[in-house]
Amino acid sequence: MAFNDFSMDNHWLPFTPNRQFRKDPRIFVAADGMQFTTHDGKKVIDGISSLWCVGAGHNRKPINEAIKRQLDTLDYATAFQASNDKAFRAAEMIAAMAPGDLNKVLFCNSGSEAADTSLKVALAYHRSRGEGHRNVFIGREKGYHGVGFGGMSVGGIPANRKAYGPALLPRVDHMRFIHDPVNNAYIHNQEPVWQEDILAELENRILPLHSPENVAAIIVEPVAGSAGWYLPPKGYLQRLREICDKHGILLIFDEVITGFGRMGTAFASDFYGVVPDMLNFAKCVTNGVIPMGGVVCRDKLYDAMMKTEAPEHVIEFFHGYTYSGHPVACAAAIATLELYKQENLFQRAGEMGKVLSDAFHATFKGLPNVIGIRSLGLAAAVELAPMAGSPGKRGFDIYVDCFHKGALVRPAGDVLVIAPPYIVEKQHIDTLVNTLADSIRKHA
Repeated sequence: MAFNDFSMDNHWLPFTPNRQFRKDPRIFVAADGMQFTTHDGKKVIDGISSLWCVGAGHNRKPINEAIKRQLDTLDYATAFQASNDKAFRAAEMIAAMAPGDLNKVLFCNSGSEAADTSLKVALAYHRSRGEGHRNVFIGREKGYHGVGFGGMSVGGIPANRKAYGPALLPRVDHMRFIHDPVNNAYIHNQEPVWQEDILAELENRILPLHSPENVAAIIVEPVAGSAGWYLPPKGYLQRLREICDKHGILLIFDEVITGFGRMGTAFASDFYGVVPDMLNFAKCVTNGVIPMGGVVCRDKLYDAMMKTEAPEHVIEFFHGYTYSGHPVACAAAIATLELYKQENLFQRAGEMGKVLSDAFHATFKGLPNVIGIRSLGLAAAVELAPMAGSPGKRGFDIYVDCFHKGALVRPAGDVLVIAPPYIVEKQHIDTLVNTLADSIRKHA
């Protein structure tokens, strides 16, 4: 298929330098297993699970067939004042996988919507308990929670906040970032250990500043994925849970990236042994085939909102989306979760994560401009020193070069990430890592 078959005049690409793309388009037309086919017939290994989404690999027949059956049975039904059978089954399966008493599932369509949904649940929960004054949110520097105004407000990636500052939520603060580039530049399949208490600032400055009884929720990614796979210090999430419990603050884990197998467990919550009050999910829940997101809530949140003296015809939580619990998306989720279980893909992700980690540290350490390597679960990142005056250019140039050599990696500024589907084989890892290493040398 020739490039000339595509008109470049109408599609405005998201999170993409469109001017550069028009000169050097990267267009996929097919995918199977671990590989894409481009518009000009080249094969490209999917080294990033298509942005953390495709855990089971591309073109999986059980998922495809489930979608086809659902389309022939019930294509769509309203989610308001009614529902569909697949939504109840998908919610049941997700709740069964979630840790602790996270049993109530609110469906949406993306991680961004999940973030805003969880923030609204927090406000509504506290109000239902007579604590409507709890309206302060705390996020973390370099945290990513989507592109809704709520998610951008609690998120801490400057580029996502820069242009929209005046419209962001006013009562938001941010904890310090979780990376120590001096003492923990190289993390090899383990949790980094800090000598200082990184959460002391939360307890001694941020919470006293706002007064703890005014804080509704703290939201974090268990692992900072979008910023470049930054790992929390050992004991960090457990201590964060303790601080929230002490002050009656809800803890939200954004597991859009870490959920459904990336850490070798169902959720990062399981990996770290911490149960949040809400868990946001998306991406791998449907293997990326059809958009779906959601929030799993602890029973106490649901129960508090149901304890109302309002008449039964009154809506308890005034929130939702037209496509919440879409029957086709739920059919895809059911088939995906069954496939993960049948093929034991979460355990496989953990096993292949060790192979990926070993390859990263053996290959990249000592290469030009490499200033850090981080690996845990089935994801790893190599961090490069930025070009003087052009932050992000080195990483982007390497990404483009790798693409043309048949390897899809992810640039996060000057951090290059590989996070392949769970079906990845050692030869795929070797190809991805060696291609990236050659490009790092080339762009030294």
